[in-house]
Amino acid sequence: MTSVFAPIHKDGVKFVLIFFVISMLLYALSHTLGVIGFILTAWCVYFFRMPKRVTPTREGLIVSPADGMVSLITDVVPPKDYGLGDDKVTRVSIFLNVFDVHVQRTPIAGTIEKIIYHPGKFINASLDKASEDNERQTIVVNNGKVKIACTQIAGLIARRILCQTAEGRSVSVGELYGLIRFGSRVDVYLPKGVVPLVCVGQRMIGGETVMADMHSKESVREGIKS
Repeated sequence: MTSVFAPIHKDGVKFVLIFFVISMLLYALSHTLGVIGFILTAWCVYFFRMPKRVTPTREGLIVSPADGMVSLITDVVPPKDYGLGDDKVTRVSIFLNVFDVHVQRTPIAGTIEKIIYHPGKFINASLDKASEDNERQTIVVNNGKVKIACTQIAGLIARRILCQTAEGRSVSVGELYGLIRFGSRVDVYLPKGVVPLVCVGQRMIGGETVMADMHSKESVREGIKS
């Protein structure tokens, strides 16, 4: 229930008001159109919700920065401007549909070392090439031992990426730092040699799901549908 009746992001207030005013106007013209408008207004409130989360804080844990479904896990050489080195690391991609919570949270505690913005296209965010072709914004978090990059990627419907933190700022694990509207993807570049504890198709809860454990020696997990 807390994920339904939750505070909404301040960026969503203006959209809720716009939806509500339009709904009132539509209702004056047609009760049916008005009802549809109020349903969409309720969805808008739901979209911008910010439910409270309980974040595990043990040293070495990396938590999911976003709600959504793991759409891809692959080994890639990270972009040079991320400063993560030239070796391949594991990238976990989380696809957010329009019904998922759309705020993002930091995967580890540390300092925001970099914020990098890349203009781009708005193709389907579930496609692999969205990591390079789409509009995106990346934060690199450095805890003194490892660096982790989180990239917010716009999608077909998404037309705005908000990153509400700053370079040099200290952040705690699970701290809210951004928002993508409406429908999108978040890529997480794990430290070299760290194996994800999640699998493709798994649902993620931002700020709660443990994506990886830097102290774990567990092998790559496989998932089965049930």
